[in-house]
Order: sequence, then C-alpha cells, then structure tokens
Amino acid sequence: MAQVLSRVARIPTISRFGWLMGLYAENFTLLTRLFEPADLAAGSYLSSIGDGLDLRLELVAQHAYTTELRMTYALRDPVTGEADPSAFLRLYRDARQVEATHCYLGRRWQDVIGMYPPPAAVLDHRMRMNTFLGKWLHYLGERGHGVATLQRIGTLSAA
Repeated sequence: MAQVLSRVARIPTISRFGWLMGLYAENFTLLTRLFEPADLAAGSYLSSIGDGLDLRLELVAQHAYTTELRMTYALRDPVTGEADPSAFLRLYRDARQVEATHCYLGRRWQDVIGMYPPPAAVLDHRMRMNTFLGKWLHYLGERGHGVATLQRIGTLSAA
C-alpha cells in the first residue's frame, strides 16, 4: 500500500534570543541614524526641539569597538530623584547592535524581576527594555531630535 505524503508548509520561526538580536540590530540603525554616537566625544549633550522636553545624551566612554551612553529626558522622578525615563546603552560598532543594558522607568530592574531571576525572566526583561528603546528612538526621530539638534553641554565628571 502506498503511503500518502502530505505537504506541510513550514513557516520559519525565530527564537526569543534571535528576536532580541534583531531588536539590537534595529536599535543600532535607529540610534546611529539619529545621533551618530560613534562620532561624538565623551561628554554630555542636549537635544532641544523647542517642545519643553529636552533630551539629554551622556556619552560615558568611547572604546575601540563599543560606545557606552545614557539617554534621558531632563526630568526627575519626584520620589527617587532619578532621571526618568532613562536608558543605559551599549553600542557595538563591529556587530552593528545597540543593547539597552539598564532602563529606569519608575522602578529599578531588581524591583521588576527580583535579585536572582531565572534566565527566562532576564531574557523577557531584556526584550521589554529593548522594545521600549526602539519605540523611544522612533518617537525621538518623529519629533525632530537628531544630530542637528544636539549640542555639547559639558564633560562628564569622574564621579
């Protein structure tokens, strides 16, 4: 008796880790297009477009293949005094990726996922942070922030 083989169309899938790497690559493109951080010297920069919501970009360090920076508004959380929202970013020029390593959106990561989270919780948290970063970068571009609005306001202190 002949076997009947059915054709099953397989839709390619992507793992959560693969999705995260895709977010990193997309964020690299967005951040590079907006501010060209590889061309900036370490220090503080302000992007003002006249809407009263100035963006602060702090370039912490330039290394051979990476750039470390912090992006925030000139707003403070009334409870903690921290800049809110803010994102600490690491740009990998050789891999063409930007990773949001820490975000502060009213709560610290320890309050969100605990001190010793399981690996799946860490991956989920990284996906949320980097999705937020991508949306924020899109928003900044739509509002008109970019290299043309960026002005250096000083060097970072050694603190």
